[in-house]
Amino acid sequence: MTLKEIAEEAGVSISTVSRVVNKNIPGAASKEVQDRIWEIVRRTGYTPNPTARSLKLGENKASLTTSRSIACLFARTTDTVTDLFFSSLARSIEQEAFKRNYVLKYSFSSFDINHPGTFRLITDNHVDGVVILGRCDKQLLGLLKKYFNCLAYTGLNNLEAKYDQIICDGHQAALAATSYLTELGHKKIAYIGETKSENRYNGYCAGLKAGRLPLIKEHVANASLSSEGGYQGAKRLLKAGCDATAYFCSNDITAIGAMKAFHESGLRIPTDISVISIDDIDTAQYLTPMLTTVHIPVEEMGQMTAKILIDRIEGGHRLPVKIDLPFYIAVRDSCAAPKR
Repeated sequence: MTLKEIAEEAGVSISTVSRVVNKNIPGAASKEVQDRIWEIVRRTGYTPNPTARSLKLGENKASLTTSRSIACLFARTTDTVTDLFFSSLARSIEQEAFKRNYVLKYSFSSFDINHPGTFRLITDNHVDGVVILGRCDKQLLGLLKKYFNCLAYTGLNNLEAKYDQIICDGHQAALAATSYLTELGHKKIAYIGETKSENRYNGYCAGLKAGRLPLIKEHVANASLSSEGGYQGAKRLLKAGCDATAYFCSNDITAIGAMKAFHESGLRIPTDISVISIDDIDTAQYLTPMLTTVHIPVEEMGQMTAKILIDRIEGGHRLPVKIDLPFYIAVRDSCAAPKR
């Protein structure tokens, strides 16, 4: 497979393909075009010509190396394509790895771990390292460690294990989001999202405590992190008579589902209730009203994860590395002071 063949299949120019895969220039093409190009790269196993690239950069022939490969494990989702947060994270990892002459050979989900084909991918181990996207249990970690020498984890939860970790602390992000609502004057704040072993739920609880507010069980909906989970979680709370003036949702996708339920119930955002979440996916600013959310530096997380994993593969470090990236609240239109 050549750049010309990729360009023909993607329906773009060779220069566009080169800008996307070789130079990784921001804005080189629309998101849809970039996704189409990277799908072809991944499917066909295209690798950059190390000789040509190195000669252009003026490197010595003695330093030339062949492409190596990594894999991505989606630990929290069954859908490795439409989950906007993790698919964006994986795309950033893939692009940074490609710049360093590594290809993303395959991706798989922990929910398919017992499938013969998926299990064979793990046991055959034809990659140099694996990235774990999102929190996983110790049993899965043990299985991966058995077959992969080089592991890196990235996500919003701290991993209680001695592996390289690139995180953005979900506990602190949730605490900041809840505190933002209390600073606006909200006294009754509900939660929609996962609760078991979840940093964001613990951060919500910590935020209530910091604001000297009680944790009310009837204001908590344990829901999957999906639009359907958010929709059903909000429906359950409203049906039970929840009188919260603000809702904290674990992520943007969950918030989108919850907002649909609120609209259907005749509640106006932010006039009647406020909504805040975490991630700051691209869709958040195109909602009506625009969603106030905690911005997670997804692109930087992916880039740093690829760099750390490749450094370990190449023997650059031996001790576990942990990097905690910063976040900020993207203030938009879905939050306001409660009605008096």
